[in-house]
Amino acid sequence: MKTHIADRESVDAGDLAGLFDRYARELLRYCARRVGDDVAEDVVAETFLLAYERRERYDPTRGALLPWLYGIATNLLRRHLRTELRLLRTAVPADLVSEGPALRSAERVDAQRSVARLAAVLAKLPRRQRDVLMLYAVAELEYAEIAAALDIPLGSVQSALHRARTKVRAALPAEGENR
Repeated sequence: MKTHIADRESVDAGDLAGLFDRYARELLRYCARRVGDDVAEDVVAETFLLAYERRERYDPTRGALLPWLYGIATNLLRRHLRTELRLLRTAVPADLVSEGPALRSAERVDAQRSVARLAAVLAKLPRRQRDVLMLYAVAELEYAEIAAALDIPLGSVQSALHRARTKVRAALPAEGENR
């Protein structure tokens, strides 16, 4: 279920400790999915430092603090594009493939292949489409929040997400189909 960021208790953009306590976990989860745990910690730390340094630039009339922080983090993640692309091309996230007894060996292999195929498709997406898809799927932001985070029009978010989903669907086999 999506979290509605606008419904959350507000935190002052100048309260670095409050910002960190409130939003670090969410930002870390998002960044770790994109560049791995080690780099993610550095990106999140830098996100909060930049947010504090640029706190006068935050405009509460444009949206909640969390999309603003996601925007800063996403911009910082661009510096680590090679790391992200390498992870997408080679890594199979363990949390996406169940190791439970319910999955037989062949099903587990199929799931791992699907995840690897998905990662390869994500690596090939244009930057904006990947950013929008990750903010939507991993960070669980709404369209308007993604637009605010990336400072792009709402229509651009919608079209980028549509294009990304189309490419992902085309790359993955349909239910019960082997490719």
